[in-house]
Amino acid sequence: MLAPPPAIVLRDISLTLTSAAGPVNILAGVSLQVEAGEAVALVGPSGSGKSSLLMVAAGLEAATAGRAIIAGTDITRLGEDALARFRRGHVGIVFQSFHLIPTMTALENVAVPLELAGADDAFARAREELTAAGLAARVDHYPAQLSGGEQQRVALARAIAPKPAVLFADEPTGNLDAQTGAGVAELLFALRARAGSTLFLVTHEEALARRCDRILRLMDGRIVADERVRA
Repeated sequence: MLAPPPAIVLRDISLTLTSAAGPVNILAGVSLQVEAGEAVALVGPSGSGKSSLLMVAAGLEAATAGRAIIAGTDITRLGEDALARFRRGHVGIVFQSFHLIPTMTALENVAVPLELAGADDAFARAREELTAAGLAARVDHYPAQLSGGEQQRVALARAIAPKPAVLFADEPTGNLDAQTGAGVAELLFALRARAGSTLFLVTHEEALARRCDRILRLMDGRIVADERVRA
């Protein structure tokens, strides 16, 4: 049986943004490879380009130069519509802010990506994911009726429900207190394992990063270290 392609391949990714003071170099020739099924953490000081690198890899930000190949597809060659379709079928994303739709219940929020993908059993699968997230009793609640930790659990369930090839998580515990954040972190790794997704995690928490297989350290838009945490 052939091995699956790498989940993430970035080749010489550069990102330059314009500002009133002139061009700002955010990423400077970043290259990396993440194998299917790996969990990789990206760490570094604020302003080092961590979130920008995640955005490029997830197809939410266009690189100035270089190539991003995600789940075997060169997304740098895709237009906006094709990118949206690709993300819908292959990518899950969790942000520090929960980004739930306030007029929808937890169940409806989780069902959205499944409905967009044309799943006939969208609501049944959404309920299953919310149950796995420990929210079986909260499926009919709206975001404003949920705590921050519960909202992030809904966001995790929504991201993982389509069983994406790659789950991107940008500071998923950043808006939570230590105890709540620890619970969300447990859920993140449990749901990711359940779905068999590759994890690309941006975090400032060293302990959380060390739960991954590898830690990439970013400084001034460049990867300065690639550490394998466990064999």
